[in-house]
Amino acid sequence: MQRAPSLDAARRHFAEELRVVSHIGCERVVKAFAAVPRERFAGPGPWRLLHDGDGYWSTPDAHPHWLYHNVLVALDEKRRLNIGGPSLWAFHFDRIGVRQGDRVLQLGAGSGYYTAILAELAGPRGRVDALEIDQGLAELARRNLEAWRTARVRCADASILIEGQWDVILAFAGAATPLAWWLDALADGGRLLLPLTAEQRGGFMLRLDRHGAQLAARSTGWAGFYPCAGARSKEDEAALAQALNDGAGQQAVRSLRRDPHDQDETCWLHGNGWCLSKRELH
Repeated sequence: MQRAPSLDAARRHFAEELRVVSHIGCERVVKAFAAVPRERFAGPGPWRLLHDGDGYWSTPDAHPHWLYHNVLVALDEKRRLNIGGPSLWAFHFDRIGVRQGDRVLQLGAGSGYYTAILAELAGPRGRVDALEIDQGLAELARRNLEAWRTARVRCADASILIEGQWDVILAFAGAATPLAWWLDALADGGRLLLPLTAEQRGGFMLRLDRHGAQLAARSTGWAGFYPCAGARSKEDEAALAQALNDGAGQQAVRSLRRDPHDQDETCWLHGNGWCLSKRELH
């Protein structure tokens, strides 16, 4: 029988593989993925992993080296709730640029795995506030994150306002609309990453960058996510689904407008109190 690699070696190889497949330019992102023990957040093995073609399958045994691959790990298979794909989040963490000392807001902590990686990136002078609506998961994440003193988890509905300003806001569940308080909570120079998804979980990742009172916007690739409670309505989902038919328009989005205006040819998705627009910022 082939001997399993040591966990330190498995983590280093895992992070180096992500460097290539996610085209990571920031060494700190590679080091963060190598530092965080994924098995701490996945529960006892054997584990159920999700494959795009075959669905869920079980690891042959409970050795943690199975977790150090670009796989989704089931937290609740019945709800298709998973620890998300490492290559996706490695890519976005690299591009969003979590800096030492940043204040980070995570919408949807799950069991806390990516919260820990964000805490590694924000460093000892930074802070990660993570919201998780599921009480059991929130309690689990708190226990899992005891070694990361700058990470705080609260059981809360992300649609309900909390006070604060953050340099980076990342949503780990799919919304059909960007909520006003998320936009207001983004500090000047801050970055927000939000999966905008229609009824069947499919959509795209929206990145927003605040410049004073204005928000630059662009699409950063396909996204499929567990739905975000409180940030979806049938009306919003229908409007997003219709807009997604215009792929060229999606790629042309350059700003998120919140000023009152009539819908015109520059509006890709004209929502209630917000608009994804093809207009460049002034």
